Amino acid sequence: MPEKPEGPRKLPAFSSLDELVRFVDENDLSDYLDAMPEAHFNVNLKKRVGIERELYEKLDKVARQKHTTSEGLVNAWLREKLKTETASK
Repeated sequence: MPEKPEGPRKLPAFSSLDELVRFVDENDLSDYLDAMPEAHFNVNLKKRVGIERELYEKLDKVARQKHTTSEGLVNAWLREKLKTETASK
Protein backbone atom coordinates (compact mmCIF):
# COMPACT_ATOMS: atom_id res chain seq x y z
CA MET A 1 0.00 0.00 0.00
CA PRO A 2 1.45 3.42 -0.96
CA GLU A 3 2.38 5.73 1.88
CA LYS A 4 0.37 8.88 2.39
CA PRO A 5 2.31 12.12 2.04
CA GLU A 6 3.09 14.11 5.18
CA GLY A 7 1.01 17.23 5.90
CA PRO A 8 -2.19 18.50 4.33
CA ARG A 9 -2.70 18.11 0.60
CA LYS A 10 -4.22 20.87 -1.53
CA LEU A 11 -7.24 20.28 -3.71
CA PRO A 12 -6.55 20.82 -7.40
CA ALA A 13 -8.56 23.33 -9.42
CA PHE A 14 -11.31 21.74 -11.52
CA SER A 15 -12.38 23.04 -14.90
CA SER A 16 -15.60 21.02 -15.02
CA LEU A 17 -18.03 19.13 -12.85
CA ASP A 18 -17.04 15.91 -14.62
CA GLU A 19 -13.42 16.50 -13.65
CA LEU A 20 -14.44 17.01 -10.01
CA VAL A 21 -16.58 13.86 -10.02
CA ARG A 22 -13.73 11.82 -11.51
CA PHE A 23 -11.33 13.17 -8.85
CA VAL A 24 -13.74 12.28 -6.02
CA ASP A 25 -14.25 8.78 -7.45
CA GLU A 26 -10.51 8.13 -7.78
CA ASN A 27 -9.12 9.69 -4.59
CA ASP A 28 -9.40 9.30 -0.83
CA LEU A 29 -10.86 12.63 0.25
CA SER A 30 -9.66 12.14 3.82
CA ASP A 31 -6.25 13.16 2.46
CA TYR A 32 -7.72 16.58 1.66
CA LEU A 33 -9.84 17.33 4.74
CA ASP A 34 -7.61 20.17 5.94
CA ALA A 35 -7.84 21.83 2.52
CA MET A 36 -11.64 21.71 2.38
CA PRO A 37 -13.64 24.75 3.45
CA GLU A 38 -15.81 24.43 6.51
CA ALA A 39 -19.47 24.01 5.57
CA HIS A 40 -22.38 25.47 7.52
CA PHE A 41 -25.98 24.67 6.74
CA ASN A 42 -29.34 24.43 8.44
CA VAL A 43 -31.34 21.24 8.48
CA ASN A 44 -35.06 21.35 8.95
CA LEU A 45 -36.20 17.91 9.98
CA LYS A 46 -39.94 17.50 9.96
CA LYS A 47 -41.70 14.65 11.65
CA ARG A 48 -44.22 12.87 9.49
CA VAL A 49 -47.35 11.14 10.70
CA GLY A 50 -49.30 8.85 8.42
CA ILE A 51 -53.07 9.18 8.23
CA GLU A 52 -55.67 7.11 6.49
CA ARG A 53 -56.39 8.07 2.88
CA GLU A 54 -60.09 8.68 3.55
CA LEU A 55 -59.25 11.03 6.44
CA TYR A 56 -56.71 12.87 4.31
CA GLU A 57 -59.21 13.39 1.49
CA LYS A 58 -61.74 14.89 3.93
CA LEU A 59 -59.03 16.99 5.57
CA ASP A 60 -57.84 18.28 2.20
CA LYS A 61 -61.38 19.25 1.23
CA VAL A 62 -61.89 21.22 4.46
CA ALA A 63 -58.47 22.86 4.09
CA ARG A 64 -59.29 24.03 0.55
CA GLN A 65 -62.63 25.44 1.77
CA LYS A 66 -60.73 27.39 4.43
CA HIS A 67 -58.10 28.53 1.88
CA THR A 68 -55.24 26.90 3.76
CA THR A 69 -53.07 23.83 3.45
CA SER A 70 -53.89 20.48 4.98
CA GLU A 71 -50.67 20.75 7.00
CA GLY A 72 -51.68 24.16 8.34
CA LEU A 73 -55.14 22.93 9.24
CA VAL A 74 -53.80 19.85 11.05
CA ASN A 75 -51.34 21.98 13.01
CA ALA A 76 -54.09 24.42 14.04
CA TRP A 77 -56.43 21.63 15.10
CA LEU A 78 -53.72 19.80 17.03
CA ARG A 79 -52.57 23.01 18.71
CA GLU A 80 -56.17 23.68 19.79
CA LYS A 81 -56.68 20.11 21.04
CA LEU A 82 -53.38 20.04 22.94
CA LYS A 83 -54.14 23.39 24.54
CA THR A 84 -57.45 21.98 25.81
CA GLU A 85 -55.87 18.71 26.96
CA THR A 86 -52.96 20.32 28.80
CA ALA A 87 -55.16 22.99 30.40
CA SER A 88 -57.41 20.34 32.00
CA LYS A 89 -54.49 18.55 33.68
